[in-house]
Amino acid sequence: MPHPPLPSTQSAVFAVEAMAARHGREVRASHDIGHDRTFAGLVGADAAAGGSELDAIPHEALLEIAGRPAITVRLFVHDEAVVTVDDIAFDVPRDSVPAFLHSVWTGLVHVKQRAFPPSCTLIVTVPGEPSYREAVTHLQLSPWLAGLIR
Repeated sequence: MPHPPLPSTQSAVFAVEAMAARHGREVRASHDIGHDRTFAGLVGADAAAGGSELDAIPHEALLEIAGRPAITVRLFVHDEAVVTVDDIAFDVPRDSVPAFLHSVWTGLVHVKQRAFPPSCTLIVTVPGEPSYREAVTHLQLSPWLAGLIR
């Protein structure tokens, strides 16, 4: 099932806040707006060279979501996002961030552990998309993550 498009950082912030509210969580947002405040302004000054109007005022945001597990969402200018779940960072397309969070909060997440070679992988299943997978070191294995081991 395709996700509704989130054409701007602000629309993604609203979508994440709405999803968090559905799950009874509070969101604290901090915004970096303008070329002097964002990473995109440092490397992609395309607006002065005839770039798109959307690049003229870059907007990035960091969202900290209350509750367990600890979740932060970093939204970048160019449809990029990094969702960090209990210190495990996932690269997620901006349009998929609300569905990714919904999957975490509804239990579509688990840790796969292998005995040989020894490894742990945090897997988040978003319906209609390939699963998101990231390696977990034993130092990162929090009580929340340990409870998800299969």
